[in-house]
Amino acid sequence: MDNAKWTFGLTMMIVGMGGTFLTLWILGLVMDALKNVFPLAAKTPSPEKK
Repeated sequence: MDNAKWTFGLTMMIVGMGGTFLTLWILGLVMDALKNVFPLAAKTPSPEKK
């Protein structure tokens, strides 16, 4: 067994997981920013549905 291959494989796994979590975190920040820019309109009950 070649330890360099195992080391490279583990390094790539850690970098890949870190990149995935970093991307998800950035997407979460973008979604929060968009929620602040475009807030949901308050729902008012329709008078016909009473």
